[in-house]
Amino acid sequence: MKLKKELGFFGVFSIATGAMISSGIFILPGLAFARSGPAVFISYFLAGILALIGIFSVIELSTAMPKAGGDYYFINRSLGPFIGTISGFLSWFALSLKSAFAIFGISEIIYIVTGFPVLFSSILVCTFFILLNIIGVKEAAKFQISLVSGLLVLMILYVIFGFSKINTSHFYPFSPQGISPIFATAGFIFISFGGLLKVASVSEEVNNPKKNIPLGMIVSVTVVTIIYTLILIVTVGILPADLFSDSLTPIADAAKNIAGTPGFIILSIAALLAFITTANAGIMSASRYPLALSRDNLLPIAISKVSKKFKTPVLSIFITGLFIVLALQLPLEMLVKAASAVILTAYVLTNLSVIILRESKLKNYKPSFKAPLYPWLQIFGIIIFSFFIINLGLEAIEITAALLIISVSFYIFYGRKNNAGEYALLHLLKRITDNRLTDHILETEFRDILRERDNIKSDKFDNLAKTAKILDLEGPLELDQLFEIISENISQKIEMDKEEIFSLLKSRQEDCNTAISPFIAIPHIIIEGSDHFYLMLVRCKEGIKFTSKEDSVKAVFVFVGTKEDRAFHLKTLASIATLAQQDDFEEKWLNAENTHYLRDMVLLSKRMRFSVK
Repeated sequence: MKLKKELGFFGVFSIATGAMISSGIFILPGLAFARSGPAVFISYFLAGILALIGIFSVIELSTAMPKAGGDYYFINRSLGPFIGTISGFLSWFALSLKSAFAIFGISEIIYIVTGFPVLFSSILVCTFFILLNIIGVKEAAKFQISLVSGLLVLMILYVIFGFSKINTSHFYPFSPQGISPIFATAGFIFISFGGLLKVASVSEEVNNPKKNIPLGMIVSVTVVTIIYTLILIVTVGILPADLFSDSLTPIADAAKNIAGTPGFIILSIAALLAFITTANAGIMSASRYPLALSRDNLLPIAISKVSKKFKTPVLSIFITGLFIVLALQLPLEMLVKAASAVILTAYVLTNLSVIILRESKLKNYKPSFKAPLYPWLQIFGIIIFSFFIINLGLEAIEITAALLIISVSFYIFYGRKNNAGEYALLHLLKRITDNRLTDHILETEFRDILRERDNIKSDKFDNLAKTAKILDLEGPLELDQLFEIISENISQKIEMDKEEIFSLLKSRQEDCNTAISPFIAIPHIIIEGSDHFYLMLVRCKEGIKFTSKEDSVKAVFVFVGTKEDRAFHLKTLASIATLAQQDDFEEKWLNAENTHYLRDMVLLSKRMRFSVK
């Protein structure tokens, strides 16, 4: 069952923004300041620029393949199920761990106010978000939009009132340990921009993804980068260095200096809103990874079941919530390093995926947004993100390696024997070696994704075209030769002698010329019986002679129907006519690589479509 498309621009913007603005700005700045000093705002700005560079590739992939699972789906379809499984598990772990810390932050605030035990409140809070996301993505998104709006207002007020309190002496020495820590810190706090991947994972539920995904994600990372940078400038200028580096609540502490206790309370509320938005978006998006893995038979199929009532993946959401509860025991710095390493790895693989998909020359890979400066932007991204992973240190690599072992184990013991999908790397190898390594499986999958993305509704003619016989004939041919080939093929499908079919085709042509232009012909006949309707497509690049005027017809649509189907008979004629009237029809027909692409061309056309009834 399909997921409902209920996210618009503000939903995309709010999920990405709410997922980014949380511990990355309310807790991490203290740890980041201890590494880079007052230049910490430069580290955040650099991380935002790098996130924007990385997100261009994610946007391209999301608009080409708006499917649940986001970066997992892209990587699986480009690099194969082995790397795809690893990517899916790692991204699921990263987003779940990020959400776990947000829920821990909420529980800590509850403990401070009420004294209620952290573990119990964590379970209750997690249960609330699980139920909210089970009820529906639309309800969760509305909740997200309202919280993010309030959060942004509070943060903007912090910047406005804080600028007048800045002490410029706090910026000296600007970078006590040199330039290198500024770049290393940018990698350390990259988790702050991990929310961008969350949008990719729910892209299947975005309405009009061609427009809303690029706009929502680019606006989100731009706004968040600017806000992060301004907030850090204000905070550095207000908090003394010794207080800043030792604080796990630096923004709230600075707010206390700006506006006293009310300022501390207001920014604590902002932090609470941030934790709530991160937890909500985290469960919403992280749960789509098990769903996508299950759809590809890399996890048990039951996980991909979508509730008939709520149209949400209930079991996948529940499993994600359970994992988040179990992950609440991880130390903060270990969590940050592990999540950052995994998110950086996802960016490396998505940039590599764009290169593989473009170079594979898949015809149905048609993103509505293309990353600029290809392939240099992708190569730069792969190099710089790999550098940041190395700079995170041995602990981050060890944690990532442990997660890798879990992922590989799942693939070896379950996924490998259940998944036999195609991927773009095979098409690239085929192109390089000219070997037959692939069928048309991946192109067909991409074709169906494009139809769903562009909201192309199937009619009866589409259903016929999906299974129609398609012939690519050598020519030139005479009309009788064509009719003999057609009769031979049709007689194998219906209980009718091929000579009789040939005679009917000849009679129809004699009564009325079926070549409607010098390029296309529509031979069609009525036969006795019931429930027979048969479509055949024929291409002959060298041309078929129908008449002295139409002596080089390249496209032939043949259909056979019974008397009871006269209405559909007329609709089929109209469907073919509107298809042939498209400006680029002749060029696409002649340039289609093979019969598979001829079928795809028909199914992806923008022709008029008629009611299925």
